[in-house]
Amino acid sequence: QVQLEEFGGGSVQAGGSLKITCVVSGDTDRDYYMGWFRQSPGKGREAVAAIDSDGTTVYTESVKGRCTISQDISKNILYLFCHSLKPEDTARYYCAADHAAGALEFARLSLLESGYNYWGQGTQVTVSS
Repeated sequence: QVQLEEFGGGSVQAGGSLKITCVVSGDTDRDYYMGWFRQSPGKGREAVAAIDSDGTTVYTESVKGRCTISQDISKNILYLFCHSLKPEDTARYYCAADHAAGALEFARLSLLESGYNYWGQGTQVTVSS
């Protein structure tokens, strides 16, 4: 199994940018697909973006064109960079992972909360207007 820990959250003004990081430890020799989710009061936990072990990415509609998910597999690090941030991006952001199972399963599961078994503790992002 793996352990996940997020870094880099903070407060930014609307229109600004921020990069957050997820550090992966444990059984890093196995392949995983990974994702970012966010949760704000009254909205539940929703997907932001996901990336497969081969680099394939997927984004939720509200962040397309504004956010980029990337990974440095050699360093066991996952990133999310977003620009043109909006107040509605305010949330606690969570890193998640599960065992890679091919392109079909990634497409089916990567934007579903139930598609992940491993979760970090989250990092708070606040966007002020």
